Amino acid sequence: LGAERRARLPPGEMGWPLVGGMWAFLRAFKSGKPDAFIASFVRRFGRTGVYRSFMFSSPTVLVTTAEGCKQVLMDDDAFVTGWPKATVALVGPRSFVAMPHDEHRRIRKLTAAPINGFDALTGYLPFIDSTVTSSLRAWADHGGSVEFLTELRRMTFKIIVQIFLGGADQATTRALERSYTELNYGMRAMAINLPGFAYRGALRARRRLVAVLQGVLDERRAARAKGVSGGGVDMMDRLIEAQDERGRHLDDDEIIDVLVMYLNAGHESSGHITMWATVFLQENPDMFARAKAEQEAIMRSIPSSQQGLTLRDFRKMEYLSQVIDETLRLVNISFVSFRQATRDVFVNGYLIPKGWKVQLWYRSVHMDPHVYPDPTKFDPSRWEGHSPRAGTFL
Repeated sequence: LGAERRARLPPGEMGWPLVGGMWAFLRAFKSGKPDAFIASFVRRFGRTGVYRSFMFSSPTVLVTTAEGCKQVLMDDDAFVTGWPKATVALVGPRSFVAMPHDEHRRIRKLTAAPINGFDALTGYLPFIDSTVTSSLRAWADHGGSVEFLTELRRMTFKIIVQIFLGGADQATTRALERSYTELNYGMRAMAINLPGFAYRGALRARRRLVAVLQGVLDERRAARAKGVSGGGVDMMDRLIEAQDERGRHLDDDEIIDVLVMYLNAGHESSGHITMWATVFLQENPDMFARAKAEQEAIMRSIPSSQQGLTLRDFRKMEYLSQVIDETLRLVNISFVSFRQATRDVFVNGYLIPKGWKVQLWYRSVHMDPHVYPDPTKFDPSRWEGHSPRAGTFL
């Protein structure tokens, strides 16, 4: 960098050769004290909001303030996505984690309606409703204890496969679940591509996952060519049909990587956040009573002629929405994201050199007492009538 540029870097340390700060990072999370990693930088170098380290095989600047995160996320000229190569290899080079800004915008626009448009959500709701109800009934009838997170993950996986692939048979669902579970382990492991390591198994699992999805995709395209309809419309059908303003459709690689990406994002976050929201409500009986009363009031308002819940009913769940937002603040599954500087740029007065990676520490923002008073307290009421400042709720 040269002496002048080096002098303008954020405070910090690059750690051991090759390993950098990864041992401290992994130790903090394995110990159940994830905030200890950033806390060590604050303790040694002060509250500068940006720190340098060597993470995931790259020189990296850690950004820990709302203002810094907002600047990096909003400046599409100075920053592009910068996820580790290992993550890109597992999620897919045609997914959001790897594509340039213009392509990201195009794919995002194409996939928005198939994933969370009004028609799509209306179509998904009956199956979600019936699956949650039947799962709750099965747990209640079990007669003993159940491993709650395991059951939640199984339930959310069943829902997501139905949303993605409609009437997928049991063999396809089981093959997807086995491959996805192994892939997910590798997402949280060191990128060591040697026999016996989780990352190696995850790469193998991705190949199996792609093969299953490609097989379903080939069947769908062959059926369409013959004019055969499979009945209901699922996400794969909607992605096949999607086209941009130029009439371009998604190709097979794009569809498969989008599905793998959303499988990972939707399954893990849904299962874990549901578990934590349940834990927090159990620990706070008054909040549990208020959330329950809201649901019972909604149930009473549903006409007898209506089958199941509608989007209109969901929009009445104001307190439950606050519970979910507060749960996401406290235990955000995406605690960090990655960017890369396309040129020399300054954040909080410190230099981020061109080519360096940037880690945005959402968790540090959510646990900042200057942003959220008493941040370790679970308090859904903090969201009542509150619109968070840009960059403070990520």
